Amino acid sequence: QVQLVESGGGLVQPGGSLRLSCAASGNMFRINNMNWYRQAPGLQRELVASIDRGGGAYQADSVKGRFTVSRDNANSTVYLQMNSLKPEDTAVYTCNANIQSTSRDYYGKDYWGKGTLVTVSS
Repeated sequence: QVQLVESGGGLVQPGGSLRLSCAASGNMFRINNMNWYRQAPGLQRELVASIDRGGGAYQADSVKGRFTVSRDNANSTVYLQMNSLKPEDTAVYTCNANIQSTSRDYYGKDYWGKGTLVTVSS
């Protein structure tokens, strides 16, 4: 059974920084794309950042220049470094990954963490 566990959320003042981590564990052959989503109260979930196995990364326009996604393949972990945080960044941040359980599991399966709350407020 595969698990994704996020950590690093909390309360931070506007302009501050936080680093989120998401560690995958369990029966895994290969981890493909790893993604960070967020959902603020009353709003739809949105893709914040994504990174492929080779390190190719995407960040949403709303966070470009402030957030950086990275991953450590050896430790099956993805990170989201968040700088210059704004009140509108307040949301539950959730990790998602496409994971192949065996070499024959060609398409893999999407797994989700439980999320971590980030609150940006003075």
